[in-house]
Amino acid sequence: MKTFRLLLVALLLAGTASAQRYERKAMRSDYSPTVYLISLHQTDTIYYSPQAVQQAVALNNLAMDNAIQDYLDTHRFGFQQTEKPQFIFTTKNNRFSLAMGGFVQMRAGVDLGGISDNLDFVPYDIPIPATYDTHKQMFMDASTSRLFFKAITNSDMLGRVVVYMDADFRGGAPGSYTPRIRSAYVSLLGFTLGRDVTTFCDLSAAPTTIDFQGPNAYNFNFATMIRYEVSFARDKMTFGIAAEMPEVSGTYNDYFAPVKQRIPDFPAYLQFAWGPNRESHIRASGVIRNMYLHNMRTGNNTSLLGWGAQFSGTIKAFRWLRLFMNGVYGEGITPYIQDLTGSGLDFTPDPENPAKIQTMPMWGWQAAAQFNLSPRLFVSGGYSQVNVEKNHGYYAPDEYKKGQYIFGNIFYGLSPRCRIAAEYLYGTRENMNNADGHANRIQMMLQYSF
Repeated sequence: MKTFRLLLVALLLAGTASAQRYERKAMRSDYSPTVYLISLHQTDTIYYSPQAVQQAVALNNLAMDNAIQDYLDTHRFGFQQTEKPQFIFTTKNNRFSLAMGGFVQMRAGVDLGGISDNLDFVPYDIPIPATYDTHKQMFMDASTSRLFFKAITNSDMLGRVVVYMDADFRGGAPGSYTPRIRSAYVSLLGFTLGRDVTTFCDLSAAPTTIDFQGPNAYNFNFATMIRYEVSFARDKMTFGIAAEMPEVSGTYNDYFAPVKQRIPDFPAYLQFAWGPNRESHIRASGVIRNMYLHNMRTGNNTSLLGWGAQFSGTIKAFRWLRLFMNGVYGEGITPYIQDLTGSGLDFTPDPENPAKIQTMPMWGWQAAAQFNLSPRLFVSGGYSQVNVEKNHGYYAPDEYKKGQYIFGNIFYGLSPRCRIAAEYLYGTRENMNNADGHANRIQMMLQYSF
């Protein structure tokens, strides 16, 4: 019983000391999670001296501080990234720690004077021509709520090993709330293996929006990959290269048929960052892909080369102003332009000779600004545009030619874990035959993190 009371006092002292330390740390990083110290091993030796208790408290504090630092060092900022975890469980020696968190998010909105036929505001999905059924619609959605788990192991052989998994409820038809794995990867020695946001995406180059899709010229998509990244020049420069599972979306006719892909996509980037915390950067990215299909006329398989280049970045111009941008150009790169993913425009039959196939030239750009009016309040707005160019004319009159995306929003933090927001969106779609349509959306959001 005496032993139990002594251990209880030691844990209380550890909790008090760590809470005081976290309060000081929170002033620096605005981050103070609840840390639980767990022990996987028992010891037969129990020290009763006050010095031993103080030593145990100091070691416990060090383990918990190191666990927090692990999560600060490995936290990713940017578009649709999760907040820092509220709960961390760590072992006494900080060899292993586990965090969990997420948020519940409710969105509600209405489309007026034209709709985007999607839960998200996607210019590609604006109906042309408009009908009586596509003039207005309302929606409520909680499928973007999120769960995540993150484990960190500090290994003598491999260094810091990070295992991350997060999920939302977008896995099935709209309204089904089927769980969906977004990311599931292990990261060690500069390598990332598993499913993550494509290496072609610059996570910090897009603004925060209520709209789950985001600007139509951005490229937030997931891929299964093997990626290597390395920083140098005092962390001002970062280089990354990857092999990713291809997602080919082409248009076929009687002369061509799909076949299984044989070569991964190869995206790469080089980034230069500056500022006290490397809070501004510019990035140049490129991707090369080989898309396979079957020629029904010759009986042979053939391939088409797709390629793309992008310039992107974010700049903290002032304490109260942050800028975002990206511009992309290429041929046959629909997975790397938000509005064109799954559109069938990686390649189409040649309009002048249907027995030939051709990749489609495409480009897009977006620019936005965020004004931080107070630590809890910011407003932002921006413009985005995507174009598909004609190549020997166009294959179909209703083929996508151009989409525009304009937004403005306001976010307010009611508390560190709860925020509300409102947003207005305007979009247009134009087809190759110059027929067009437009949509307006007003939506609100409530998000509570845990």
